[in-house]
Amino acid sequence: MLIKNVKVFTEDKKFKNGAIALSGDKIKTVYTEANMPDSDLEETIDGNGAYAIPGLIDLHFHGCKGDDFCDGTKEAIARIAEYEASIGVTAIAPATMTLPVEELEHILEVAAEYKKENTDKRRADLLGINMEGPFISPAKKGAQDERNIIPCDVEVCERFLKASDGLVKFIGIAPEESEETIDFIKSVKGKVNVSLAHTNADYKTAKAAFEAGANHAVHLYNAMPPFSHRAPGVVGAVYDCKHVMPEIICDGIHIHPATVRATFEMMGAERMILISDSMRATGMPDGQYTLGGLDVKVVGKLATLVSDGAIAGSATNLMDCVRTVVKEMGLPLETAVACATMNPAKSLGVYDEYGSITEGKKANIVLLDKDLELQAVIKDGMKL
Repeated sequence: MLIKNVKVFTEDKKFKNGAIALSGDKIKTVYTEANMPDSDLEETIDGNGAYAIPGLIDLHFHGCKGDDFCDGTKEAIARIAEYEASIGVTAIAPATMTLPVEELEHILEVAAEYKKENTDKRRADLLGINMEGPFISPAKKGAQDERNIIPCDVEVCERFLKASDGLVKFIGIAPEESEETIDFIKSVKGKVNVSLAHTNADYKTAKAAFEAGANHAVHLYNAMPPFSHRAPGVVGAVYDCKHVMPEIICDGIHIHPATVRATFEMMGAERMILISDSMRATGMPDGQYTLGGLDVKVVGKLATLVSDGAIAGSATNLMDCVRTVVKEMGLPLETAVACATMNPAKSLGVYDEYGSITEGKKANIVLLDKDLELQAVIKDGMKL
């Protein structure tokens, strides 16, 4: 297959006029104006000047189209993965909620079975699992069920890793909740990325966790202390620890556009990761849904707990978050694309196969017109 007449998003984070030749499920050749192929291949897609970007990677979301990853069925994962691929998110790492340990083990086992069995190219690739709980803080529980919160525990973490057959890529903790935090991080950091999630940690505690080996921050600003001039908290610790990659929800609800712009300037776009944090109402009409067993009311983009009005995930998919970042928040398209493709791939440890339009990598490519509307999705070399 040849995708011609497109603006290719290159490894140097620029758009260049060119074409992309595919062979099977891999990218064979990336052409520029200087070395365009002499003739079209047997199957050719004319991009008509569209942007050609890598398939997006959402490494923190809960569900969509009425399904939740924590429903714990292969059918739910399949429907989630098919919807995500259809809108240009071609690889995923869904997030769990704070549930009983045994229930989480079952969810992880089902996901591992699904990954082994799935061969459908129409579905987003399941690259990992992002465990948002249960090692979090009751003070910053957000939409998590406080009854299932427990202190971080190496043995329990090992059970999660075993149940998922290594599919768990991130384990979230609130470092202030246990005296064993530093030992926990040092024990598991070689097996899984440790993130700070739903935490009330102050700057000193968060920085100590990062220095011990934690390297990820779950939805920056949300479910953590505010960033202020005398108490910089988790956000300040992320800034000072350059190896940490923070997630950020850019749905236009969770964080003010000015804060988003300032954060990208402060942290540097090279380590920011766009996530959707979407829940099962994404792609569905307004109404009442559930998240982690709790009732959620959804009106437009806003999802809130029925019980106390706390924001409960988002109702926006990652592709729409990219559009929001560019059209409403003023970030360059190149930055938004990199933070939804390259950076999550690097954080997941899969950049050798995903995250950029590079020869030899997976042929997961999305075409967007000048208004960033979807023109085509190519998944594993096949047009969906």
